[in-house]
Order: sequence, then structure tokens, then C-alpha cells
Amino acid sequence: MKTLYRKFIVATLVILTISITVGIILANFFYMTSTKQKIDQQNVEIAEKITLNLENMHTHSSSFEPFLESIGDLGYQILVVNETEKKVYFGQPFIKTELPEGAMKVLTEKEVYHGMSHFSQFWMMGHFSNDVKNTVGVPFTMNEKQYGLFLRPNNKLLFSDIHMILAWFFVAVAVVSILGVILFAKHLIRPITKLTEATKEITRENFQYPLKIERNDEIGQLVESFNTMQKQLQHNDEARKSFINNVSHDFQSPLMNIQGYAELLLSQKVTDHEYREYLQVIDQESKRLSNLTKQLLLLTSLDQNAYPLRVSEVQVDEQIKQTIRRYQWRLQEKEIEVSYKLPFIRTRMDAELMSNVWDNLLTNAIKYNAHGGNIWISLVRNETCLTVIFRDTGIGMSEKAITQIFDRFYRVDSSRKRDGTGLGLSIVKQIIDLHGGEIKVESEVGKGTTFTIILPNINRKLEE
Repeated sequence: MKTLYRKFIVATLVILTISITVGIILANFFYMTSTKQKIDQQNVEIAEKITLNLENMHTHSSSFEPFLESIGDLGYQILVVNETEKKVYFGQPFIKTELPEGAMKVLTEKEVYHGMSHFSQFWMMGHFSNDVKNTVGVPFTMNEKQYGLFLRPNNKLLFSDIHMILAWFFVAVAVVSILGVILFAKHLIRPITKLTEATKEITRENFQYPLKIERNDEIGQLVESFNTMQKQLQHNDEARKSFINNVSHDFQSPLMNIQGYAELLLSQKVTDHEYREYLQVIDQESKRLSNLTKQLLLLTSLDQNAYPLRVSEVQVDEQIKQTIRRYQWRLQEKEIEVSYKLPFIRTRMDAELMSNVWDNLLTNAIKYNAHGGNIWISLVRNETCLTVIFRDTGIGMSEKAITQIFDRFYRVDSSRKRDGTGLGLSIVKQIIDLHGGEIKVESEVGKGTTFTIILPNINRKLEE
């Protein structure tokens, strides 16, 4: 398996190689199109100055050779050819000494030879070729005889001390860059390796694995997000185990009651009064079990990320009034007075789901209300939202309970009331969230509770 570290190093070397290659190609392009001609012209001017000195100042043969030797010592390679094609070399000797046919026009037609400019080699390294063809040639006359002087700079002297310093500078930069990339790659990969180990521990359900990496870059942000995810996974794991435990308890309790009372009925040693009483308990427990199953199925459906809302036009005030009428017998049983202000309001929502919301809020207001208490319900709509308020004079809740009432299976009373499942308010919140709204709770122990639901006014233009 190719590690990220190896890929990083290989990628860096590939980029470095490509950069050098592109640099060489560009440098070669500029050399071939521009610099090569300039160098040729500069050497032609030098050669012409040398021949001018030869023609005007060194007409005697005794001073001819010492002068050219001194020019050769200054860093040039020189070839002098006379009319009989006799060749004399000065300075560093040429490796290839064969003159092309075009070069002889220097003698025959007194034309300047541009060998450097026309030297047929693609790469700019041809500039350093120690070949007579790679020279410039100019004609000159001395003692009424025609000569040709061919010249090029000495390759060995081209590499001066400053050139060597620059060469070592580039070598040092390349070596240090590669070593720096290797060290940086190790520094970069180390936290990723730790993240990999932490991920493996999470797969083993070890949510307490310490991951201490302090960085102020993207990896630091990744570590911070990972730690947040780790805490959330731990919370989800605890919630899952608690959910299974609660579901098991809530299913087991009514089943055991049904089984126990059924066995008592089968014993045939019960009176008629006990018989009816036991059947009533079995009926209540079966209804409780049925209600729990329905709520679990609804909660499972709501948990789906793409739950399909069946939105339709709903008359909200009438829907709430129907809920109140449905529980009129319970209100009368506890002598609870219901007051409401429900103006005619139509909007778009999922009617079935919202009916669950009103049902849960009203049954809770009845269940936890005092005997002879009160319930107020109001409905208000403005340009942006629809607000529904349920207020009761019940037992109320502590601040701690308010933060937990939307958790699944949470009950305010620790006695686990037989007619409750602890899922109602969790379902309410998920339904409100699906509609893009929010639910708020205000409560005080002994004074009552207020639930405020705010829904977006999806269809504010509907009129009576």
C-alpha cells in the first residue's frame, strides 16, 4: 500500500523534475530565439576589433602571433586561415577542426561567418561545443594577403568562480529543499497517523481514546472536528443503549402484567368482580402496549432523513378544537376548564403529524394538571409565523427537567406512570423540526407549564 508520506515525497520530486524540465525548455527557447543571436553578434564585434588591430597596428609578422596568443590567453579560441587554407591555432585547441564550406566565404567573398547563430544543435548546450563550426569568422587583410579569423570564447574560462558559486548554490538549494520536504512530510503525516489510530479505537467502541494534537491549521480543525464527533458518538452510543433498555422495560412491563393476569383468569378461582377487574387491567395494558408500538413506529419514521411530509391545506383552529372535543371526558373527569382563543386560520402542513402534536400537548396538560385546574390555548398568526400556545396550571417542572423533556423515554416523575411512554414530547419536537419550526418551554414547579410552538407562515395569503 502506498502511504501518504511516500506519495507526498514522490509528488514533490515529480513536481521538482517537471519544474526543472519546464525551466530548461523555456531557457532553451529564449536562448535559441534571442540570446544565441546576441552572443553571435557580440563575438563578431570582438573579432572585428581584433582584426582591426591586426590591420592597423600589427602589420609585421613578428608581432602578429604574440598579439593573437595574448588574445587566446585572455580566454578565446582562435583559428587563422590564409588563402592557401593553412591553419594556425591560438589559445585552447579545438576538438573538431573541420571548417564547413560556408566558412570559406570569409576568404573568398569576405563575408562574415555566423557559426554560433547557425550551429545546428537544438539544446542550448550546443553553445559549449568545442567545434570550429561553432565560431564566428571575419575577414582581414595583412601585407596584401587575405586571411580569415575564426573565434569563440574558451569553454573552460566560461565557468568562472562566480559560476561555480552559483552552481553550488543551486545544488545546496535543491538538497535542502528535498530534505525540508521530507521532514515536513513527516511532521504533516504524524497527526494523520494518530487520527487513524483514534479511528480504529472508535470502531472498537472506545470513545475515550485521547487525541491531543494542538495545531492552528486545517489538520488542527480536523482534530477538533474529530474530538467533537467522538463525543457525539459516545453520546449516541449511550443514548442507543438507554433507548434499548427503556424499550425493553416498557415492553416487558405490560407483557408481564398481561401474562400474570391471564394466568390468574385461567386458574378459575376468581370471583366475578375479580374477573372483570383482571380483564380491565389486561385491556389497559394491551392498549398501552399498542400505543407504545405506534409511537415507536412513528418515531422510527420521523428519524428518516427524507421523511415525506404530506402537506395539505389545514384549518388549524378546527383541528385543535377537534382534539379538545376528543378528550372532553377526561377534562370533565378532572374538572379542568379549557379556555381558548382560536381565530379562523388556514395554512399548509402535514395534518396527521400536527394532529399528533396537539394530541400530545393537550394530554400532557390534562395528565399533569391539578384537579379543577385550567388550560389556556391561543392561536396567533402574523406575516412571518404562526404561534400556538398551550398553558396549564399543573405541577410544573424544574429547570433540569426542562432541558430533558424532549429526550426519548424521559418522564418528569420517576415513578414511570403507567399511561405514559416518555416518547410524546420527543415526537412533538421532531414533527415541529420537520415543519421548520421551533418549540419553547417555560415552567415553574407548582405553578404550571407553557409550551410555545412557532411555525413558519407557509401560506400567509390564505383568506377566510
